[in-house]
Amino acid sequence: MPFEAVACDDLYGRDGHFRSTLDGEGICYYADVPANTQVYLEQPVIGVPKKTVRLGRPDSQPRVLNQARHLRVDRLGAEPDTHWQRLFIRYNERGVLEDDFAARQVWTWKKGESQARQEWLILRVERNGDHTYLLSNAPADTPLQRLAESSCGRYFVERVIQDAKDENGWDEFQAQKYLGWEHHTALTACALWFIAQTKLSWAAGMARDLQLAQQLEVEVLPALSTANVREMLKSVLPLPQLSLEEAWEQVVKHLVNRSRSTASRLRRRHRKYVKVRT
Repeated sequence: MPFEAVACDDLYGRDGHFRSTLDGEGICYYADVPANTQVYLEQPVIGVPKKTVRLGRPDSQPRVLNQARHLRVDRLGAEPDTHWQRLFIRYNERGVLEDDFAARQVWTWKKGESQARQEWLILRVERNGDHTYLLSNAPADTPLQRLAESSCGRYFVERVIQDAKDENGWDEFQAQKYLGWEHHTALTACALWFIAQTKLSWAAGMARDLQLAQQLEVEVLPALSTANVREMLKSVLPLPQLSLEEAWEQVVKHLVNRSRSTASRLRRRHRKYVKVRT
């Protein structure tokens, strides 16, 4: 499926090799990084230093050869040449998403790498005072508004995962084999795709009432949610009506399948036991 960028938390963002691989594949990323991440404010010269004394083994590992200044990302926001702007991102359930943002071109380098890489460092101060930091390989001429909006895009990924678990039963998988997990995940994805199409159709065919928004004193009325679609489906889909014989057959079928599964595990365990004894 086509996508604009990869958004990830700092578990992946702190991995320089991961970011470098994405960049090599031409994939734009917005990666959270920890507050103690070190960045360079000017391009560091990387190389193996020449041996200046006769004694000792020569250096073989690359290092920074010039006096490039480096700083932790959580201290970069207080630098006098870091310019902050209050930016509107979007309307949300709490009203308006509007935070302070700043962005700077920096260089990143880790021991073992042959050269430093230039990246965007995006700084954000949320309304509750939390600070977040992201690295991105977006083009150098990307405006701050675009960087800020893209850096907030991971919310929608997390929202889909949460809906899949809370509303679509993704977290209710109870089988033991990987193939079964694949089937369960595929069905969950199909359900989410259907819900996404329903939301788009609803938005296209059911315009939001501007007068109602003014009456409720909100800028934008909320969109259809996954929970809304699920409730509508529950109200229109008929519940199965089983006869006594059909219910009896289903129970027997489930019990037989469970017994076969137990017998299969016991046979495998017995074969392992016999193999160990011999």
